[in-house]
Amino acid sequence: MLFKLSFQNIKKSIRDYSIYFLTLVLGVAIFYMFNSLDSQQAMLQVSTSTREIIKLMIQVLGMVSVFVAVVLGLLIVYANSFLINRRKREFGIYMSLGMGRRQISKIILLETIFVGMISLVIGLIVGIFSSQFMSILVSKLFEADMSKFEFIFSKSACVKTCVYFAIMYLAVAFFNTITISRYKLINLLNSAKKNEKVKIKNPILSIIIFLGAAVLLGFAYWKVTVDSDTLNSANQIVKVILMGIMGTVFVFWSLSGFILQVVQLIKTIYLKDANMFVLRQINNKINTMVISMSVICLMLFMTITILSSALALRNTMQSDLLEMTPVDINLYKTANLPERTTNRYGKEIIYTELKRQDSKIPVQETLKNNEFDTNLLKDIQEITIYADKQLTWERFFGNKIEQLRAKFPLLRYDTVEEIVKISDYNKIAKLYGIQEYELAEDEYIVLCDFESQKQIRNEVLAQGNYQLEIAGKVYTSKYNACQSGFIVMSTGHTNTGIILVPDNCNLREDMKKRYFLAANYNADIEEKAEIEKIFASKEEANFLNNLYQKGLELNGVTKITIIESSVGLATMLTFIAIYLGIIFLIASSAILALKQLTESSDNKQRYTILRKIGCDETMINKALFRQIGIFFGVPLILAMIHSVFGIQFALSVLEGIASVKDLLPSIIATVVVMGAIYGAYFVATYLGSKNIIKEE
Repeated sequence: MLFKLSFQNIKKSIRDYSIYFLTLVLGVAIFYMFNSLDSQQAMLQVSTSTREIIKLMIQVLGMVSVFVAVVLGLLIVYANSFLINRRKREFGIYMSLGMGRRQISKIILLETIFVGMISLVIGLIVGIFSSQFMSILVSKLFEADMSKFEFIFSKSACVKTCVYFAIMYLAVAFFNTITISRYKLINLLNSAKKNEKVKIKNPILSIIIFLGAAVLLGFAYWKVTVDSDTLNSANQIVKVILMGIMGTVFVFWSLSGFILQVVQLIKTIYLKDANMFVLRQINNKINTMVISMSVICLMLFMTITILSSALALRNTMQSDLLEMTPVDINLYKTANLPERTTNRYGKEIIYTELKRQDSKIPVQETLKNNEFDTNLLKDIQEITIYADKQLTWERFFGNKIEQLRAKFPLLRYDTVEEIVKISDYNKIAKLYGIQEYELAEDEYIVLCDFESQKQIRNEVLAQGNYQLEIAGKVYTSKYNACQSGFIVMSTGHTNTGIILVPDNCNLREDMKKRYFLAANYNADIEEKAEIEKIFASKEEANFLNNLYQKGLELNGVTKITIIESSVGLATMLTFIAIYLGIIFLIASSAILALKQLTESSDNKQRYTILRKIGCDETMINKALFRQIGIFFGVPLILAMIHSVFGIQFALSVLEGIASVKDLLPSIIATVVVMGAIYGAYFVATYLGSKNIIKEE
């Protein structure tokens, strides 16, 4: 009998609470999709370095999946609590007919098992087929060859999904059993007659708390944007995060305490249609869901921030790669190594005679001396980079140094500036296809494209005619701001500063810091991969590693490895962002939807009263639409305000990877995703609630 009763309840739940089942199915499907990448990568034809990045991404996604499982578990427990509360009267009838709490708990357990099995099976089917599209997406993002594409079933992802969700459902069954054991018959039978208690009624107190919350949030916004440079430790960042959380809770805590009184003063709005009914419903809901609304708002904020920041970072990194990798290879080596030196940690380093002698010759000569076929390279340009020990960052910043030390205490101000002759730089610039410069005999130019460092240097140069002593002679800045330019290829704009000087600058032999070579491979696209192996192969000893084994030093970066690492990093961040963003979005949308559906069911009698006092179906449906719209809109609006500042802070933290300038495409993509999922839940909630309250 219990089995039959449980099965009948499931059929009723599927009809009335389809959103709950849909959420479970989506959760299972998404969990499987993102955890099946370990099987999908096997068929991708990618380079060794890219495969290593994919393996790292899979490991990171595995750790993220634990967090996702916790979020989904809490969502399922939370959703079940609504469904259980909805059925209090039903359980009261069971108890009045002689059924004990243990039997009711068994019914709940059976229902949980049924729900788990149905959602798990359907979710896995959806996930298995959807993961095939995930394979195509992965191949596009990693620019992989899909010639060996085939239908993939990930046994490990299936087992992992089943285990994680089985644990979640057992936790739900445990909490449901505890909840049922605490119910009393009189409370169950009278649950429909009970009104929710409203504790916050003093409008003056609410206004004070609301203003305090606004000040708290405003200060947090200011700290993460205008004063973000002072957030140089985890403790300071945590403090700001706590301010944001507390401010959000206080906003919802105080909102319902005065919003109703304010609207009541505007008679044209308050007395129109069924607005007074809608406002009182919203007032009670926000009052009794302060923590829930705060959590939903913060999850929506995280969704918007994570998706927008990650997508913007990926777009920027892709565009930067085209600019920052103009040739096939850069090679460089330290010049004029001393017999011994001390590193930044105070440890003494002793160099061999072989390495010291090699440091006195250019890169091309080192290549020839070690039997490298230089015919494999073309468009070769080699220059020397100098350094004056007297010209450090501290000397460059001059009278601004104390101000900068207070603002940026972690910068190494004893760093020596890099100096390049103008003709040498122009040779590299011509090869790269970037701007070349001219200098008078007493001028210098600062090249810098790393945004935060550029801003600091511009504060100094903005003083006008800023003078520096270089190699015993005073030079004046040609420009009052840093100019764009770089020498070493990288994934983005990471040049922290290069000083260009005239060719007649007295740069002595002992000032040589590095020899630098830029070149292209003397081959077509197919043959370039073979030359690349000479410098970047990980499967066998490459040329640079062989030099290291001989005791020589020669470092380098190649266009292919930079692109692969950049694409891999951007893709990994994008995948994690999409994974977390969608889970947070589904969780927040589902909680709102389930709460509204439960409220609509509980308040069915109130809508019947509206009909009796003369409200037609159009007015009632309009009132329901407004109520659900406000209920979904309030946390979203506050989350959007949070995200305006959160995105700026996230991008400032990620500035070392790439400096994002165009946010619009990523924001549009985020709006589309948010609109599709959040909007779908809103429409489904409205239609479901409309069906629940309709007159039978």
